Amino acid sequence: MQNQRSKREMAERLEGRFGLTTEQWLKVIETFSAVLLSLAALGTSWSGYQAGRWNGQMATRFNQAGALRVESVRNSGVASRNVQIDVQLFTGWLGAVAANNQALADFYRMRFRPEFVPAFEAWLASRPLEHRQAASSPFELPEYQLAAQEEANRLEREASAMFEEGITANQIGDRYVLNTVILALVLFFSGMVSNFKILFVRITLIAIALGLLVYGVSRLLVYPML
Repeated sequence: MQNQRSKREMAERLEGRFGLTTEQWLKVIETFSAVLLSLAALGTSWSGYQAGRWNGQMATRFNQAGALRVESVRNSGVASRNVQIDVQLFTGWLGAVAANNQALADFYRMRFRPEFVPAFEAWLASRPLEHRQAASSPFELPEYQLAAQEEANRLEREASAMFEEGITANQIGDRYVLNTVILALVLFFSGMVSNFKILFVRITLIAIALGLLVYGVSRLLVYPML
């Protein structure tokens, strides 16, 4: 009884405002509901569109990251083969020097890869046979650089960056999906207004729809867009 009295009193107060009757208030609310439906429909469409764009961005970044990692692995394989070649030729050279076979030592040295030569020369300049502090092999010196390995490392860094961008795009897309649901609720509550004749119920539904619309639109304004 108390709730019915409160609803009746609210209806009476509204009826006296702006010189509108209850029927006129109902029409105003219906008009306002239609406006909310239109705005919510636009917001839902935009939010869904952005969700699709960001999901596409996520897929593109993940695919790019995968391709970069494949290329990185390929370059790592090339670097590993080059290391094996350098080790074998250097070992052969050491064996020839130990056997006092200068012709064989020159044979191996002539076949050193260009990348290995700076490290080899720096190692010889350190006089490893005379100084115990010298590096045990050229492979321990900073002069020993492998372009293929450096390229593999660069590609791996790019792949990691792409993957992080994909994760970020996925998170943004999820936010847009959630916002689509919120705006869909605006459509639901606004659409339910016409099913009720009681003014208090209509006002409650409109208030809920308006609150959800303001919240949903405020989220759209701060989200990044594509």
